[in-house]
Amino acid sequence: MGKIYLDNGASTKTDNKVVQAMIPYFKEMYGNASSIHKLGKDAKLAIEKSRKTIAKSLNVIPEEIVFTSGGTESNNLALKGTAFAAASMNKEKNHIITTKIEHDCVLESAKWLETQGFKVTYLDVDKEGFVLLEKLKSAITPKTLLVSIIHGNNEIGTIQDLESIGKACKKNNVLFHTDACQSFTKANLDVKKFNLDLVTLNAHKIHGPKGVGALYVKKGTIIMPWQHGGGHEFGLRSGTENVPGIVGFAKAVKIVDSNNIKEMERLRDKLIEGVLKIPESRLNGPIGKKRLCNNANFSFKKIEGESITGYLDIMGIASSTASACSSMSLEPSHVLMAIGLSREEAHGSLRITLSRYTKEEDIDKLIKKLSKVVNKLRRISPLGG
Repeated sequence: MGKIYLDNGASTKTDNKVVQAMIPYFKEMYGNASSIHKLGKDAKLAIEKSRKTIAKSLNVIPEEIVFTSGGTESNNLALKGTAFAAASMNKEKNHIITTKIEHDCVLESAKWLETQGFKVTYLDVDKEGFVLLEKLKSAITPKTLLVSIIHGNNEIGTIQDLESIGKACKKNNVLFHTDACQSFTKANLDVKKFNLDLVTLNAHKIHGPKGVGALYVKKGTIIMPWQHGGGHEFGLRSGTENVPGIVGFAKAVKIVDSNNIKEMERLRDKLIEGVLKIPESRLNGPIGKKRLCNNANFSFKKIEGESITGYLDIMGIASSTASACSSMSLEPSHVLMAIGLSREEAHGSLRITLSRYTKEEDIDKLIKKLSKVVNKLRRISPLGG
């Protein structure tokens, strides 16, 4: 049975062109980019060319791109680096604002910063997952140093209005960070128009390799390094650079095609229409342009999402219940709880995420099989079918 992969919010298939671009940096050009011999210089040149590619995609300068091991490291650096830098200059600057629907690495970083004496406000969101702008504005105080709000939510696909949020941050002279791991190349990310100071990116959500990401740091932003050593990456991220990964990241960015985005939107909408015909099903998050092109999240009454994904997996369809980083947790999704779902409804969730490799026949098969799975599970459910 052929596998239908619909868990692209967790990770995507690495594009063959990306793999081919990386291979020489494993086999022939394997030098350390900090070495002064030719192999080292070749590696350094590859990094700088890649840096230019990713900077160009954001319309920023190359020196504002700091390579990391991925989204988690970039988010940790953004929050902890700015927090401690601000506190070192002004002890009064000790307040951070984020939301209740952030990725775990942002929430856990914020919680850890609270143990270090920082104050954190976790904003509520509406039933579709949108930040309430007036609530954000009222939360900002003279002590606020950073606002960190995810761009495209990894579970329910909500795309925040970063332009309005950015204006509020700029007006109050507050740094603005966004986690754009899910939205990068899939949604409009105008760094300058949105007044963004820091942006988290990664490669493996866009058909690049795992283990590599970046943090955009606007020139002039005061940030303290969180990882110390040889002073790599402009002194902000010490450690030998992942040259093949960085090259692969840049190649993945280069081969992005806007036509793929339109096709994913079409298939996403077909998926949503088909699944909502199943009785007692609901879509979590918004519809249309306010939702990531590849994301659909559903809840089904009287059954558990883990059972659905298990049956679909046996049938050759890969899906998920929430963020991959939370997949081992028995707790319901904090994102779904934040938009008002009960624990029972949150446990009955299914996340389907598409990629440019997703075909229409994949969606047709999923809808057909999902309907059968839901009906079967409800018949045997102790919650009453």
